[in-house]
Amino acid sequence: MIFRHDQLSVELPAPNGPDANAAAAVQELLGGKFGEMSTLMNYTFQSFNFRGKAKFRPFYDLLANIATEEYSHIEAVSATINLLLTGTTPRQDRNQGAKTGGTVKDPAKKHKDAPTNPAPLKEAANFRNTSHFFNSSQQALPMDSMGRFWTGENVFCSGNLKLDLLHNFFLECGARAGKSRAYESTDDPCARAMIGYLLVRGGTHIVAYAKALEVLTGVPVGGLLPIPDVSNRKFPEARKLEEEQGLHLVQFHQSKDFTQIAKIWNGPHPEDGKPLVVKDEMPPGFPWPDLDPEPQLVSPSDIDPAMIKYYSDKLG
Repeated sequence: MIFRHDQLSVELPAPNGPDANAAAAVQELLGGKFGEMSTLMNYTFQSFNFRGKAKFRPFYDLLANIATEEYSHIEAVSATINLLLTGTTPRQDRNQGAKTGGTVKDPAKKHKDAPTNPAPLKEAANFRNTSHFFNSSQQALPMDSMGRFWTGENVFCSGNLKLDLLHNFFLECGARAGKSRAYESTDDPCARAMIGYLLVRGGTHIVAYAKALEVLTGVPVGGLLPIPDVSNRKFPEARKLEEEQGLHLVQFHQSKDFTQIAKIWNGPHPEDGKPLVVKDEMPPGFPWPDLDPEPQLVSPSDIDPAMIKYYSDKLG
């Protein structure tokens, strides 16, 4: 079972302003091939299907623990996308607009009774990812930067522990490359704060799978790191988390059931040599942003009390 807290794992500053194209770029980190949906579902199904727990319990504990943390990453990316999309189209109550705007009754018009109120979604057709507006109400969806929806075909679950761990190492390295590119595609402080956090925590997952492969095979996989070659310290938001919180050195127990993580997560960090630690207490979370309604997208839609009473009476 997974216990959920109504908090975010990273503090998100207010964006500089609405930025639909930055939101599109961040979508790649959610629903792209190497996005958080892929890391979550790969590790989740590998943990669901894990065999030989008695013999390989430390590997199961590590895998299940990381899978659980990935839920918090999906939350952080989704919240960032919502913040970046807020204000990208002008808010307008369509019903109210129609009432105040009136209608055109010129018979020369093709649509003689068309409402005169402006089209609040007119600019949406010019944004890079129109799915944010046509498939949702200006909000995050499990899709990539081009609006292609995430698919379960991205899940790899071979049943062979060595192969799955090797795949996960590759997946996290690919995800890290995508994060660095998304970071370089926007200067928005909200997006960069979130991506900096993901670079640090995703980095711990890379190291974790490298350590797991070393324990399982004896091959010093950590010598390959970092992949890509650029260090997290080149990103100010990531460097701050590493220097002030040591967030690159820690695996947090997502559950007290995962007691054998330290059999893998130990020794020096392969980049700076500092000792790796497992902590029972999760760091404090941060509040979700309070998102206002977007009536021009009918989000949330108004509730008609008379309609509720009508159907309530019908259902009796």
